[in-house]
Amino acid sequence: MTKTVPSVSVSYARNGSSTKSNELGMRPMQERAFERRGEQYLLIKSPPASGKSRALMFIALDKLHNQSLKQAIIVVPEKSIGSSFADEPLSDFGFWADWHVEPKWNLCNAPGSDNGGKVKSVGAFLASDDRVLVCTHATFRFAVDQLGIEAFDDRLIAVDEFHHVSANPDNRLGSQLGQFIARDKVHIVAMTGSYFRGDAEAVLAPTDESRFDTVTYTYYEQLNGYEYLKQLDIGYFFYSGSYADSILEVLDPNEKTIVHIPNVNSRESTKDKIREVEHIIEELGDWQGTDPETGFQLVKTSSGKVLRIADLVDDDASKRDRVSAALKDSAQKNNRDHVDIIIALGMAKEGFDWIWCEHALTVGYRSSLTEIVQIIGRSTRDAPGKTRARFTNLIAEPDASEQAVTEAVNDTLKAIAASLLMEQVLAPRFEFKPKATAIGPVEGYDYGEDGYDPNKCNVGINEESGQFQIEIKGLAEPKSEEASRICTEDLNEVIASFVQDKSTIERGLFDEEMIPEELTQVSMGKIIKDRYPELDEHDQEAVRQHAIAALNMTQQAKQALLETVGGNEGEGAGGGGESSTKPNTALIAGVRKFAMDVTELDIDLIDRINPFSEAYAILAKTMSEDSLKQIASIISAKRTTLSPDEAKELAIRAVKFKRERGRPPSNTSQDAWERRMAEGAAAFMRYREEGRYDGS
Repeated sequence: MTKTVPSVSVSYARNGSSTKSNELGMRPMQERAFERRGEQYLLIKSPPASGKSRALMFIALDKLHNQSLKQAIIVVPEKSIGSSFADEPLSDFGFWADWHVEPKWNLCNAPGSDNGGKVKSVGAFLASDDRVLVCTHATFRFAVDQLGIEAFDDRLIAVDEFHHVSANPDNRLGSQLGQFIARDKVHIVAMTGSYFRGDAEAVLAPTDESRFDTVTYTYYEQLNGYEYLKQLDIGYFFYSGSYADSILEVLDPNEKTIVHIPNVNSRESTKDKIREVEHIIEELGDWQGTDPETGFQLVKTSSGKVLRIADLVDDDASKRDRVSAALKDSAQKNNRDHVDIIIALGMAKEGFDWIWCEHALTVGYRSSLTEIVQIIGRSTRDAPGKTRARFTNLIAEPDASEQAVTEAVNDTLKAIAASLLMEQVLAPRFEFKPKATAIGPVEGYDYGEDGYDPNKCNVGINEESGQFQIEIKGLAEPKSEEASRICTEDLNEVIASFVQDKSTIERGLFDEEMIPEELTQVSMGKIIKDRYPELDEHDQEAVRQHAIAALNMTQQAKQALLETVGGNEGEGAGGGGESSTKPNTALIAGVRKFAMDVTELDIDLIDRINPFSEAYAILAKTMSEDSLKQIASIISAKRTTLSPDEAKELAIRAVKFKRERGRPPSNTSQDAWERRMAEGAAAFMRYREEGRYDGS
């Protein structure tokens, strides 16, 4: 029996809405994006497989025909993704024009280097009367360097997989986009299925980002509107020894699976990737030879089934290219039996489309959250008969005798951070309202069996839009337009920064003396100040409260969800058969249960919850007790006294405490958080006397 301990398992309604088209041939996400087609700067945040490429075709055609733009330049991160923008007969489905790219202007298919002939081609295109060009990020960067920003005036620049961009001055494409926005003579459409960078860098400078109108289509809306897929499990599984010996504990030969083996430089790698693939094949069954047409390996399992395995790791380029070509064969796109298992290393991630994939199994922690989101996206396509999908991260347990034990701990923490973030991404969206300004029930929201109660903090859910409306006592409301936008659109990006902060997640998981407010108020507060320095103190606090409320609501819902499914093994949570309960019941009930179990849902209560406590409960189920103790001891050994920055943050909280209570926090209080603020304020005074704050 295969083992899976999902850290989260979410069920969806399968109402079919996200796959239905309107009279123009647009699915709901595309229709939503097209409604904003007049915007000069448009950012589309939407999951893999939701139809971003076609959404751009509709928008680009409108800008070219109705908005007086000369040309459209589509910029993709790698050549293989250029095929997403091949010709489409959109008029066959009701639109007023077809999408066409002259073959010579799809530079993803052209020979030559990015910095040579392809740049000349961009120049030739700009001087031509043709309308659409497709090229890679690299080609575009070199072209802008050589031709100048002005050469692109009055054109649409559409950047696919926008998370590759960064506001860091060293990121050339990010810097160029900043220059385009400053000149203000182009239209920009940016698209991404994962608005997180693994290095926690901002994708755009806040001043630039504020120029963009955002279209958000959530994972919840996407999956809730599917026809077949109703459940997604995400979890991690720890192993000791060689991963190839443990892989069948999580790899089910009956599931259509993409296995990403570890990078050769990672701890999990044996440094012999070819032997690793051979070992996986040996574990699965007896090798029967190679299919001469596709190059797939044929392996007979103990049950007598012959698996068709695509090996994309092979160093022989001719063999690998044949396998890759067989996987891309459009004639086989709807053939479920074409291939059973794909084994890859650097391929089959971003932009790779195999609708039948039921299990994305990744060995070792990947380089970034973005990569993990992209890999999960390989399994979330809708396909006939596919009711369940899962992502498993197989990670080596830290080994005390290992030299790289600190690296092992870091990988474990990163995997947990990725899991926490994905839980947030998959949940319905939260809209928080201060109880004091709540005006009663809102149409379209279900407030539970007893309905809306004006004397309580209510929790409403609109299942169609995937939105929670939650009333919280004492919640700060954003005042500025930008703070309101962040609370509506960017909470997951804030949470991504928070869960990727190493010291925060270390303390949240393993420091028994940690006071939750140090994370929810001080650590989150610092992240907000660093990320949004242009906001005033009130709006920074409003964003902080909304972000921590969203994270803790999801974690409290997960607790109820885990209690419901009991951390099942084998089938996983709710796998097998139709559920008799309403879709998302566990998640909705979890939030409602938390809101109703407390006397009053207020922001102070939410701040007193450790956001990582549920992640620790999962970790305790999946990792051996010895390894857990070892990680805790490694982290506790690093614990230091308060830094000047931490002391300053605590002193700011102490001032707020004094303003509200009329007295400073006491270092003899029964309340641990009050004692910590007093300690921080004293340390701040000491550091200031020592001149540690550079006059600030």
